[in-house]
Amino acid sequence: MNELLNSLSRALSPYYTEMSIMLMATILVVYGDIINGHVKRLLAPYHFIVRISLFIVLCAFGYGALTLYGAPFLKHVLAFVPWQYRGTAYIASFILIGFLAERRRYI
Repeated sequence: MNELLNSLSRALSPYYTEMSIMLMATILVVYGDIINGHVKRLLAPYHFIVRISLFIVLCAFGYGALTLYGAPFLKHVLAFVPWQYRGTAYIASFILIGFLAERRRYI
């Protein structure tokens, strides 16, 4: 069993950076509407032009920054998993996000 886990981690290790970006993007897709809802309530009293401008800033720079800085953070957190289980941890993370998306009725 350890050999299978080692070979999985070895096969996926060149792609951990890309997988972290994919994981962060998936999290933002599943939970982005919650962020948008909070921002919508916060910006409701302001003028239409201000609301649209700040929404564009949120989408362009806010989500971009979350992806840019969140993905390395996820990679750093998953680096605490022992090496032989790291590939399994990435796969389990995607399965967990899929389960959470199912619970939010995204799938």
